[in-house]
Amino acid sequence: MSTIPTIVVTPSAAADAYARVDRGEVGQSAGDFGATLQRALQDGVDTFHAADAKATQALTGGGSLTDVVTALSRAELTLQTATTIRDRVVQAYQDIMKMPI
Repeated sequence: MSTIPTIVVTPSAAADAYARVDRGEVGQSAGDFGATLQRALQDGVDTFHAADAKATQALTGGGSLTDVVTALSRAELTLQTATTIRDRVVQAYQDIMKMPI
């Protein structure tokens, strides 16, 4: 049985991480919310394309069943994640609209 790793974040480590973000040293993970969302959506699209390619390859007799099932499972998980995020965004919007002015 595997154990769940525990990560301890000290205040100094958090401050160092925020300083690296401010200096732009974190590479691609830095950026605004729109860029992060765009990368996440592109990763999802790439996952769907990979699953489609694996399925097509298996239909032509060139791929293994394990690769197809793995790719389709990743695509299904990506779709479920996107649907959950969409539902939560819609719920947050509805909650904001219900707030009195």
